Amino acid sequence: MAEMKDVFGQEPHPVEDDLYKEPMRKRRKSDRDQRFRAFPSVEQSALKEYEKLESRTRRVLSNTYQKLIQSVFLDDSIPNGVKYLINRLLALIEKPTVDPIYIGLFGSTGAGKSSLINAIIQQAMFLPVSGESICTSCIVQVSSGCCAQYEAKIHLLSDQEWREELKNLTKLLHRTEELGREEADAWNRDEAVEEATWKLQMIYGNGAESKNYEELLRAKPKRKIPTSRVITLKAEEAEELSIKLDPYIRTQRRDWDGEAAEMHIWPLIKHVEVTLPKSDLIPEGVVLVDIPGTGDFNSIRDEMWKKTIDKCSVIWVISDIERVSGGRAHEDLLNESIKACQRGFCRDVALVVTKTDKLHLPEYLRERKAGNQAIQSQREAVLERNEMIKLQRTRILKEKLKRKLPADFKVLEASDLVYTVSAQEYWQQALLTEEETEIPKLREYVRKRLLDKKRRTVTKYVTEAFGLLLLTDSFSSTQNLPNEHLHTSVLRRFAEEKVELLEKAIGQCFACMEQPLQEGVRTARTSYRCILRACLVRSKGNQGFHQTLKAVCLKNGIYASRTLARIDLNEALTQPIYDQIDPVFGSIFRTGKPTGSALMPHIDAFKHSLQEKMIEIGIRSGWKYDSCKNNFLIQEISAILGGLEGHILRRKRRVYESLTASVQSDLKLCYEEAAQITGKKACERMKDAIRRGVDRQVAEGMFERAQERMQHQFQQLKTGIVEKVKGSIATMLTLALSQGDGLYKELADVGSEYKEMEKLHRSLREVAENARLRKGMQEFLLRASPSKAGPPGTSL
Repeated sequence: MAEMKDVFGQEPHPVEDDLYKEPMRKRRKSDRDQRFRAFPSVEQSALKEYEKLESRTRRVLSNTYQKLIQSVFLDDSIPNGVKYLINRLLALIEKPTVDPIYIGLFGSTGAGKSSLINAIIQQAMFLPVSGESICTSCIVQVSSGCCAQYEAKIHLLSDQEWREELKNLTKLLHRTEELGREEADAWNRDEAVEEATWKLQMIYGNGAESKNYEELLRAKPKRKIPTSRVITLKAEEAEELSIKLDPYIRTQRRDWDGEAAEMHIWPLIKHVEVTLPKSDLIPEGVVLVDIPGTGDFNSIRDEMWKKTIDKCSVIWVISDIERVSGGRAHEDLLNESIKACQRGFCRDVALVVTKTDKLHLPEYLRERKAGNQAIQSQREAVLERNEMIKLQRTRILKEKLKRKLPADFKVLEASDLVYTVSAQEYWQQALLTEEETEIPKLREYVRKRLLDKKRRTVTKYVTEAFGLLLLTDSFSSTQNLPNEHLHTSVLRRFAEEKVELLEKAIGQCFACMEQPLQEGVRTARTSYRCILRACLVRSKGNQGFHQTLKAVCLKNGIYASRTLARIDLNEALTQPIYDQIDPVFGSIFRTGKPTGSALMPHIDAFKHSLQEKMIEIGIRSGWKYDSCKNNFLIQEISAILGGLEGHILRRKRRVYESLTASVQSDLKLCYEEAAQITGKKACERMKDAIRRGVDRQVAEGMFERAQERMQHQFQQLKTGIVEKVKGSIATMLTLALSQGDGLYKELADVGSEYKEMEKLHRSLREVAENARLRKGMQEFLLRASPSKAGPPGTSL
């Protein structure tokens, strides 16, 4: 089965082996225009200009690439400098237009995630919705493209992945002794038992729950499973695809007898990707992700749940109006979202309060504090209550974010941290206008996010391409530079000194973690018993908790179901350490001035010092004879060091999670011992085994080992950064020295391509100025236009 690619672990394309590869073909103009249908005309104009700039740049790069290939095609060996140029050209030609923006809708059962997506994409019942019950059973990604049809790809677990889950499910259901009536009733009411029984029955039919692992391996599933492990559905209309898709992603009631055949493979579904054709409302390049709030018992799905959260650059925490004011589930969701800012790519978190049309007017009026004016209608009460919720929850969320994130984290400056939406009123508009439902506001946020990313990406792309054409054009000359070896030697010594300083600065950044780690460890040692007691105690005692606790132990301290709050003993035990380190950890990986514990500003300062030194050497040494090459090398420093940020972002998740991973590893034998316990009072005996195991590991230095392992991860990250910097400097010095060493040959004339690229580079400023002018005109017209009235029938 083709597994889902990990966006954090992918390395850049190894272009060295593809010198003669044909560059990808450009998108047709009609297809490109369709991509902007979701944007208003002003934004469409800006996007089309950026798209045209990018398209023309790719064309120039492609022409240059073809000329270089032709000039070296018959050569027995290609000089290193030329090879570098060809590889860089191909890498730029095939560089993705814009990486997708993943927006995660993260919420509990019945919070309204699917209803919100349906409203945003203007398809009322596209994803299944069903009030308070669980409806969407897996991660669902919704995006738009230039395909002609509506399409869904349903990705299933592989044979090996399902065998792993099957083994755990049968272990969970295995009973070695006869139970009394009361114990049997408690067993059957256990949530983990119900979940495991249902999964096996869905795949193999009634009675499957009483069979062992070997018997089920030989059993035939109720429905044939495709060998490709991918089911593709297509339809001309959204409603048609929705009907086809519904049985796969809708969670049916366990007592429902009329399930479709497709429902029989529900436990095998890993995730679903839905693509809409040419959407007027959701732009291509944006992926809306419906994320269940608690993860999954299956290890593969649970890991994908974490990675999906971490790859989202935006997370909307979804909570309905009646649950937003408290509750463990809501707090858990917020905490998980904030952790995504620490360990993943997330840069923006917002609370989206749903079902805000719900309000019992007499009750609201009775509890309402005296205001400046009387409330005379349901509509006025809803608007007032929504505004009050915004103010309250914004203050609470901002305080929570400040405790966990650096003071200059961009999300703290966001104008909108809380949205109050109503999908139902969006369709009916009996009480609120379309704008007052705030669905258009969320769409506008999505568009602005994509437009800003497009602007930054194209600007960087054109600038990088221009630098490459500068060098390529200058390589047509074979003129040697005066004293080039001498000046390169000076640059090498300077770079080596700066690398040493950078290594020291990185070490100082990471050393800032030592004190909060020590304080966190001390707190964890004194509080772990209370934390463990809270995790293991249930309001109804052990009733219905025996097999759930066994499931926790089978999964090394973690249990995630679709109905209960997520249980993670390892994370709970390390939470006191995270409480201490979170602000400092966030500060290390933030962007800002090159002071304090911030890492990236030190790398930026290193880059700028190299560039300034090259300019200085160039002025003193007469590199004016090859100013194009000098300018390129200055820009190329940015390009070859720019990949460091991606490397750091991918590695920081491993660093951040090293604490819980360490504790989980140390407690593995303890969990395995507890999972084997059966018989009378098994639940209490399992708890005792866990307590003894944790006590033993804490006494032997479990938290101190976790601290050491995190510090080791920081050391590995520092080593990786320094090695990559040294490699980049070596590449840059090779380029600087290459002409004098005869590594280049006379190349095809690319003067015309260089001139066109020069014009495109100058056009960047013009495009940016045009976008600002259009935006200013649009804002003026909006201010000048009359405000919209309420929906029909709401006037007094």
